[in-house]
Amino acid sequence: MRILITGAGKGLGYATVREALFRGHDVIAGIRNLERDSEHIRELHSDRGTLTIVPLDVTKENTIVQAKAIIESEMGHIDAVVNNAGILIARDATVETLDFADMEQTMHTNLYGPMQMIKHFLPLLRLSEQPCIINVSSEAGCFNGAYGGDFPYAISKNALSFFSAQIKNALKSEGFSVISLHPGWIRTPMGGDQAPGDPQHTASGILDMIERKVKLPEDAWMVDHKGQPMPF
Repeated sequence: MRILITGAGKGLGYATVREALFRGHDVIAGIRNLERDSEHIRELHSDRGTLTIVPLDVTKENTIVQAKAIIESEMGHIDAVVNNAGILIARDATVETLDFADMEQTMHTNLYGPMQMIKHFLPLLRLSEQPCIINVSSEAGCFNGAYGGDFPYAISKNALSFFSAQIKNALKSEGFSVISLHPGWIRTPMGGDQAPGDPQHTASGILDMIERKVKLPEDAWMVDHKGQPMPF
């Protein structure tokens, strides 16, 4: 399968690239900063899958358009998009101290980025026999997970999950699998070294979903990396 992964240079994105290559898939790794984040990903090798690295900043629509043109020209179609790129900033801000520039930056990355990705790559996904969209969200965006902090991040992830529900209903008649994913608290640059979860376990779950090895509940609005429904 041909799998496009954003935010592929580190953390969960990198782990997902590695897992997909290990399983023999053709991977397109979208990386925002090629000078900083591409060196170690170029070291990944697979005798079965192939790796293509494309410059891709989800906050800049022109880079998405350019990446789509490259992929369409070289590959024709893709089978899955993993919208993994995301940021977590303004962690200590209260409502009274919240800088809305941080709010806008977060929404551009965590919500508008995935929306623009689907906007432009949907035609290539429609050419797949088993198209899949995975939007990496968070339990922080669940209503029962509202803990009164991380306002930009939590609100953006809540909106991303709603967008996922929207396109799930819009595309279900075309055979799409659309998933809003809670990746768990995992050891990544965002999650920190104290996190209990292993990003490789989450990456394995993501690939199981793309390969449709896991039967997902149709009425679930979000699932964890094992495919289990998350509470609303």
